[in-house]
Amino acid sequence: MNNRNADVKLSFEFFPPKSDEMERQIWIAVDGLKRWNPDFVSVTYGAGGSTRDTTLTTVAGMIAEKGLAAASHLTCVGSTREEVADIVAEFKAAGVRHFVALRGDPQGGIGTAYQPHPGGFANGAELTAGLRAMGNFEISVSAYPEKHPESADSAADIDMLKRKADNGATRALTQFFFDNDVFARYIDRVRAAGITIPVVPGILPIQNLAQVKRFARLCGASVPGFVDAALAPVEDKPEEHAKRSAELAARQVEGLRALGISDFHFYTMNRAPLVSDVLERTGLFGDRGAVASKAA
Repeated sequence: MNNRNADVKLSFEFFPPKSDEMERQIWIAVDGLKRWNPDFVSVTYGAGGSTRDTTLTTVAGMIAEKGLAAASHLTCVGSTREEVADIVAEFKAAGVRHFVALRGDPQGGIGTAYQPHPGGFANGAELTAGLRAMGNFEISVSAYPEKHPESADSAADIDMLKRKADNGATRALTQFFFDNDVFARYIDRVRAAGITIPVVPGILPIQNLAQVKRFARLCGASVPGFVDAALAPVEDKPEEHAKRSAELAARQVEGLRALGISDFHFYTMNRAPLVSDVLERTGLFGDRGAVASKAA
């Protein structure tokens, strides 16, 4: 039985394991977070398809063994359209009916120039159109409240999101952010551009502040001073750090809920306890959280 508020939707993102220990950890996390009855979970797809096999194995296990609605990320970097179609067919055969369509990072790494494959999809909008032509899939796409680092400006960034929506995207999942005012202003611009699909905020409970700050610099996101002030003094105190991090993320969710947001996408980092603590603190997701956090 799902005791979560009926109008609140929840999803979790995982990344495919790279070792036996990481594989053990992801399934512990999946079991711990499954009790929150997510509407779907997603598994990332490494640069240039580098995790294709482990992504497929992980997604297939979530569907067949855990009974979850699982989406696979899909990128088009370094692949022809025919190769992408083959990948889609392989995932479809494993039960995947939902893709998170992304252009993907440049093959030379973040910060290098992106070069589309001459026989492939040029960007996320083209990939979305290609997926829509391949079948009646659920298609999530990316959105960037603080602008994708390669976009010329915010207008160009929102125009790309509109192209994705016009090409058949079901929803947009945002890059993580920590300032709800940033998200509110972004939504105003998105709706003014005529984009009507749900734009789901990406919530990142901070496990490691230094790591998040490094990644934020790479992807064009910001870490506000209030986050740094709360977490930097307790970086060497794991229990207090986790408590403050959960409080920050719970307040963010509550603030977004007050703005009328009902869908939330959590970047789990393949760990259940902190995410479960956030969900329990909000009180928005029913009473299964006590079970989830104790089992995680």
